[in-house]
Parts: sequence; structure tokens; C-alpha cells
Amino acid sequence: SIMTHCNTRISSVRAALCILLTTTVTLANSFALFPNTNQQPPSMSLYINKPCQKSGITKCNSAASTTTTSSDLIPRDILFGNPEYASPSLSPDGTYLSYIAPSPSLGVLNVFVRRVVDPADTARMITADESRGIRRAFWAEDSRTMLYLQDFEGDENFHLWAVDVTNTDGGAKARDLTPGDGVKAQNVISNKRFPDEILVGTNKRDPKAFDMYRCNYATGELTLDTKNPGDVVGWGSEDSSFQIREAVVRNQKDSSTTVRIRDSDEGEWRDLITFPYGENGGLVDFCMDGTSCWMQSSLGRETTALIRIDLKTGDTIEEVSSNDTCNCGGITLDQDTKKVRAVSYNYARLERVFFDKELEKDYEVLQSLGPEGAEVGVSSRTRDETLWVVNYRRSDGPTEFVLYDQVQKKTTPLFVSKPKLLDYKFATMEDVRITARDGLELVGYLTRARADNVKTPLILLVHGGPWARDSWGFNPTAQWFANRGYATLQVNYRGSTGFGKTFLHKGDKQWGVGDMQHDLTDSVKWAIDQGIAEEDKICIYGGSYGGYACLAGMTFTPGLYACGVDIVGPSNIKTLLDSIPPYWGPLRNGMLLKIGDVDADEQFNRKISPLYHVDNIKAPLLIGQGANDPRVKQAEADQIAFSMQDKGIPVEYVLYPDEGHGFVRPNNKIDFNGRAEIFLAKHLGGRAEEFVRPEGATAVFPLETRSV
Repeated sequence: SIMTHCNTRISSVRAALCILLTTTVTLANSFALFPNTNQQPPSMSLYINKPCQKSGITKCNSAASTTTTSSDLIPRDILFGNPEYASPSLSPDGTYLSYIAPSPSLGVLNVFVRRVVDPADTARMITADESRGIRRAFWAEDSRTMLYLQDFEGDENFHLWAVDVTNTDGGAKARDLTPGDGVKAQNVISNKRFPDEILVGTNKRDPKAFDMYRCNYATGELTLDTKNPGDVVGWGSEDSSFQIREAVVRNQKDSSTTVRIRDSDEGEWRDLITFPYGENGGLVDFCMDGTSCWMQSSLGRETTALIRIDLKTGDTIEEVSSNDTCNCGGITLDQDTKKVRAVSYNYARLERVFFDKELEKDYEVLQSLGPEGAEVGVSSRTRDETLWVVNYRRSDGPTEFVLYDQVQKKTTPLFVSKPKLLDYKFATMEDVRITARDGLELVGYLTRARADNVKTPLILLVHGGPWARDSWGFNPTAQWFANRGYATLQVNYRGSTGFGKTFLHKGDKQWGVGDMQHDLTDSVKWAIDQGIAEEDKICIYGGSYGGYACLAGMTFTPGLYACGVDIVGPSNIKTLLDSIPPYWGPLRNGMLLKIGDVDADEQFNRKISPLYHVDNIKAPLLIGQGANDPRVKQAEADQIAFSMQDKGIPVEYVLYPDEGHGFVRPNNKIDFNGRAEIFLAKHLGGRAEEFVRPEGATAVFPLETRSV
């Protein structure tokens, strides 16, 4: 069978490094757009064999020839509500199909399951979440247990839960496999050779470190497998033995990363390879020969390459694949032989290099059977690989899912993630190249509001991270803006990931007043020079680091923007780092190397922190914040909003008591976007749907209740 590695083996390391300031539900992520419906999920057969499958449109209302989207206002609840279907997955034995959908009574996302051979309307809801909804669920190897992760009101202390899908009398209840207040579960590893157990990391023993436990998910028994000595930030297992054989160590003095391995669960740990600060890499998997492993590495080159190295010496045996413009992406291995079957890359658009002719043929067939221009992805496969769930992703419509019979080379439609979107016309996303002031090429994505090259207001939509990236695809936020009359520009500024180590580290110590922000400024000027944007109607809009970039743009280049929208963005970098979760402690030094030493250099912190430059703000600002945010605490929003209010600078501030780092509850997301839409119409002049506070939205307004 096939396994695809998407850098998830040491997710505990990279999740913290790459999404320090990425919202839990990012602006561009389809999972940020979950509708609230009180109806039973409609039969999947309603969306099968529609002629719109190729075009992405069913009965699109006619649009004016000058607009890129429907002439009618596309309702916010359709754009940003819950998907009707998401995350379809086949059980390993191919008996069941699971997916995430809104519950019939409350419209909260839950897991549904049906037998693959049964009609669509036989699906049963097997979980019973009534609050934030479930967004990450996956099959256990026994093909009868569904595992999922859930936190409490956005605190990011995710617990691992299990539920028996075979119980059809409604008596099955989810069991918490990692209980405890303040406990976080991560690094979940399953193995087809050991179908009754999983490995999972938790910080129950020490809030700052994750130990690995072996869990029998049928009984719930949790046994300590590997204790963290204190410096390990990620773990990996060897496939045939299902033993913890890899430890990823972060040196807190020099921020180098070392991969340690051992020959058995009782063997001594030894250093295999070290990546000094500035280099990228990590172990992909152990090879079946027992003497080598697959590794991604930037050592001696600009971008990461897929290489095979000797487990005894750490020497490179062979280089398998690389790309001079971008890092390795997903790596597809044969799960039994561990041979490389494909490697993906993404500079501006997804591409694959195949090492397996049969797999390449499958993708060619899938491409020919899908919508024109769509990117093909595989969501799930059965253990024997005869049945796949395939997704077709495009920029001008919702994701379409099909079942692929790998033997017959035929597809059967499953469903569309958000079928109501098929009633509307959407803009295509263009990948563009922008040259920064120092000559550096930036990859960006442009979604136009008009098709006739007439200038429009522009929204610069800044991605979070900052050690993340924007990619091509359907972006509901960009489509929302386009429908309201605004062009949207998304830019992979220096410091974004995936473009090689030099591009990444050109962002070091360049926050706020440095080149990271200059890249955003240069991108706006590019859009003006290209005749895309009206010079006096530019908004900077972002979440997390994107929120910080908004605040930096408003304070350090105040003449450039007519308004700004900041969602969970930090205003004081020192107080941001002082309040990070304890389990990010080993990563703090690396953050200081990337951001700058705000601990030791108060003047530098004041230089890059927008809070100290509030007097420079000339344009109106809208702030959104979750009260339970564990990364960017509420104080970050409070302090800059209160300061602006005290100085008489126009600011609006909306707080959601039951949200964290980003807005997950559909009613809250729709509520904030409604307020943002009115704000943008007022300051940029675009269209706006009437705002009616959604039932159940929890918005409060600290500026109105504050005691001055």
C-alpha cells in the first residue's frame, strides 16, 4: 500500500515553528467556512451526475460582463458557513466511508459514517459534539474505531477521542484516551501491522515536554512508552517494529535541530544528523533494509532534497529528487517496500515527479476525468489500494470528491464540499510574480473583482505564520472580496516557507520595519503600477502574523492604507513571546533568532512593536480577537485598542469569549465578517450585504464596557 508523507512525522516540531502566528482556522482555509444548518445533511446523491461537475456551476445567475463573480451578492452564510461535507475517508479495509458534516439539530460539525456499498442517506452521526465541532478525525487500523482530536473553546489543549463506529443502536459513546486538565495530545501514530494500538504524545507528566504513550484504544489503557528527557520536540516510529526509533531534538543555545535514532526500543540513542540554524530537513521514514532512511535536507544546497542516508554514519547514499526553486513537498512511499513513488513540489502551482509508472498513470486518468484546470489530490485509500477518495481542487469553485476504482480506472461522484456555492459564479485566481525593491522574486496570488482591467479598491490579504505560505485554490475570503468589488492580493513575502532556506531566512529580524513588511508595501505598489488597484483605496487585512502585518502597515506606512482589519494579531512582540504555551519553550530561542532578540533589546522590541507607534495611525482599524487564544492573548488586542481609543484614533474592537486563535464557530465567523463587510464598504466604497447579528453569535465590545 501507499503512504504519503507530508512532513507530519515530526508535526509537533514543525507545527510550532511554522504556525507560531497562523490562525487555527486560517482565512484561506475551507475549514474556516463552516455553515450553521439545522437540517439533516442532504443526500449525497443530490450532487451526483450533475452537468456542473466539469464547470463548477449549476444554475449560476447571470453576471455583468465586467465582473468576475456573480452580479448578485453572494450571502456570507453560504461563503463562510460550515461545509455540508468535509474530510471523507475510507476505513482501511474499505468497508466504511466517513466524513464530517453538520449535525441535524444544531448544525455543529460531527463525524458521519456509512458502509461504502450502502445508499448515501444511510449515513449515521457517530459523534455528539454540541459546541465547536470536530475538524480532525481519522480511522484506527482496526477499521471499526474512529479517532478524533478536540479542544475546549479554542484553548488548543487537544484530547484524543475514540468511538466505535459499528455500534448502530445509538449507544456508542466517545471515550477520552488522553484525559486531564491542561493536557495536550499530539504526534498520533498508527500502524497497520499493529491494528489494536496507537502511539500518542502528551504533556501530562510535564507541561513543557511530550512523552510518547502506547494506547490500546479498545480498552483505553495508556502505557508510558518513551519518556522525554526534556529536549525532544518530536518523535517518530519504525514501521515494522512500531517502536519509537526517532527523536527530534532542539538545541536551545544555538537552535540547531538534531535527529537522534536508536536500533531498538531498548537501544542507546545516537545523533544521526544535525541541521544548524538556517538549514531545513528531517527524517521521512526508515527504509526496509534496516541500514538506511529517507531524509529531506537542505545541507549543501538551497532547497530541500529527498535523499537516502546511512543510519550508522549519516552519510548520503543517494539523492533522489530535488527542485531548484522550491522545497520537497509530499513524498509518496510504498508502505511495504518503502520505495519512493512520487514527490510533489509547489513553487506557484502543485506539480509531481513520479518514480512509479502505475501511479503516474492513475493520476493521468484522474486528471482526465476531473474538472478542467483542477488540481488532483488523494484524500484516502484503502489498505489494498483498490479504492481511493479523490479530491478535485480549483480556484473558482468548491472542492469535489469522487470514489476512484483503481482497478477499473473509473470514478463515481461522491459529493461537493459546499454544493450551494455551485449556484454562483466565482473568479479565477491568478498566480503572479512580483519583484521586491532588492530584486527578490515573490510569488503571489491575485483575485480580480473586474474582468475589464478597470481599477478597483484592493485588499492585501496577508497570510499568518509567518513561517507558512499562501497557495493556489478556492479562497472564500478572496471570493467574498471580489464579489463586493475588491481585488485581493496574497503575497508570499520573504520568511514564507517552501521557497528554500535563503528565502526563508531573508525574513530574519525583518518584522515590522524591515524587508518582510517592505515586500508587502512593494506588492501594493506593484498592484497600483499594474493598473489593478485604486491608490487611495487599499486595505491591509490579516489574521495572526497577518494581523501583526496589518498593525505594522498602519503604523509604519500609514499613508499607504485607507483602513485595516487585524484578527488575533500581536501588538507587542515581547509580551507575545512571554505568554506562549509552556510546550513551546524549547523553540523560543529559534523564534528570537528569526524575530530578533526582544528579550535582551528593549529598544528593538519597541522599534518593531506597533503598540509603541499608535500615534502614527491615520486610518480606521477593525480588531477581532478570541478571548481563549493561547498564542496571541487577549491583552495584545486590548492594549492597542485601548491606546487608540484614549488618543481618539478611530478603532472598532470585537471580542468573542468562546473563541481562540481564529474564529471557528460559524455564527461568530459570519458575525465578524458581517461587521468587517460594513467596515470595508464604509472606507473602500464596495458593496455590502445587510448586517443582521447571527443567532448564537457571542460578540462583545470591550471599548464600550471599559472603565476609563
